[in-house]
Amino acid sequence: MIHQHLTEFHGLPVHEVGDEVTEPRPLAAEVAWRVAGDDFDDEFEETFAELLETVDCAAVRALVVGTWGWAHDDRRADVPIGLLIEAAPRFPALEAIFLGDYVSEESEISWIGQSDVTPLLTAYPRLKRLDVRGGDGLAFQAVDHAALETLRFETGGLPADVVRAVGASTLPALRHLELWLGTENYSGDSGPDDWAPILAGRGLPALRHLGLQDSERQDDVATAVATAPIVARLESLDLSMGTLSDAGAEALLTGQPLTHLKRLNLRHHYLSAEMSKRVLDALADVEVDLSDEQDFSEHNWRYIEVSE
Repeated sequence: MIHQHLTEFHGLPVHEVGDEVTEPRPLAAEVAWRVAGDDFDDEFEETFAELLETVDCAAVRALVVGTWGWAHDDRRADVPIGLLIEAAPRFPALEAIFLGDYVSEESEISWIGQSDVTPLLTAYPRLKRLDVRGGDGLAFQAVDHAALETLRFETGGLPADVVRAVGASTLPALRHLELWLGTENYSGDSGPDDWAPILAGRGLPALRHLGLQDSERQDDVATAVATAPIVARLESLDLSMGTLSDAGAEALLTGQPLTHLKRLNLRHHYLSAEMSKRVLDALADVEVDLSDEQDFSEHNWRYIEVSE
């Protein structure tokens, strides 16, 4: 569960639009501006208008979009995207957008109603970072974008269509890709055929960090990664948050070498102590995170870290 709103984004402290407690008022480029309405009331438009009226938008570098109303109201899913697209000429310096800064008290992650986020990349051709939280109704289209360096989807279930669209995109500047694949119960229905274009890496020549995380099929992910062409040029690999067991770890150890990595994140796993030791011994010069060990007994159900 996610219990705290962002306090930092894109290397900047987050400042709430309308929050006058902080004195003196920060300069527009010094903070990530958070725009949010009420959990259940349609106040987002008013707060966004306040941002446009009171902040030097031409200098804004990062925006955090929080609650835009009741998360389950599909009629509201397009509201923040529509306003951001309409206002794009007002934000020539915008580098980063976080869409969906809801915490669990406002909405569980898999209940956050999203829509097609691709138009944000079309409207902001100089955008360097896009983070999206929530997978209900989420859509993404294959896109060519020359500037994007970081793309993250935080979901309890990432639709296969979205995964395939990422793999079909041409993102020459992308260095960080993070996908929370989730569970099929919440539309996380992707599999090896859907991951394959990403793992081939043809449209991602600059990628240095890959996260395929939070999957109920984490062993299958590890098996696919073990022979993936893209791994040879990665600096860090994240297979955390899922149901990784000894079978998946064995695939990693018997696949292509991983000793070139600086970091391998396997946190929240179902590995036995013996397998954990084998991984650490085989990757002695790699920073390996094996924290948050779960009960790996065959008789216990395995859970991903973030689902509902």
